[in-house]
Amino acid sequence: MNRIKLKICGLRDNINEVAALGPNYIGLIFYPKSPRFVGENFELPEIDRSIKKVGVFVNEALESVEEKANKYQLDFVQLHGDESPEYCRLIKEKGLKSMKAFQVDEGFDFEILKAYEAYVEYFLFDTKSKGYGGSGHSFDWSVLQKYSMEKQYFLSGGLSLENIKGMKGLDVSKIHALDVNSKFEVKPGLKDVEKLARLKSQIGIE
Repeated sequence: MNRIKLKICGLRDNINEVAALGPNYIGLIFYPKSPRFVGENFELPEIDRSIKKVGVFVNEALESVEEKANKYQLDFVQLHGDESPEYCRLIKEKGLKSMKAFQVDEGFDFEILKAYEAYVEYFLFDTKSKGYGGSGHSFDWSVLQKYSMEKQYFLSGGLSLENIKGMKGLDVSKIHALDVNSKFEVKPGLKDVEKLARLKSQIGIE
């Protein structure tokens, strides 16, 4: 598993401490209904350029995504709503790199991904829930055995120090990064740095 990268999502209150751990990606949530919403007047501290900044959006107007991507110098935009392939095409035409999130359960149809493949850098697989992510629950990862595309993905949805041991049955060559959030925080937006350090050590992140 030493080729798998780490994305720490839902950051807001202790970004510098988390950045000091050297994750590959940090996620900043620009969805107002999320308890981890960064807020309207968010100021992003300067962090090492090797850490990629990901802005998380849910059914956001294209102009707003572009404005925030420029303001915060985002490396990726994460589309976590019901965005269409056409929307993703427009995002790409703006010169932005994106990852498209999908809510997965045992009945998920992986065929729908093909319409997005040309427009996104990665897919992100999260647990199906009533809202748009952040449920804190994991899904049955065995369903990912049905994923046959070459494009790598981010694995999300209730990842914890305990359940990542269940990754042994997956084709890890398809996993670009683990995306962690609620199981590694003191409260929404404030991450548990000690737990994150243990995670990084446990999975041998690059």
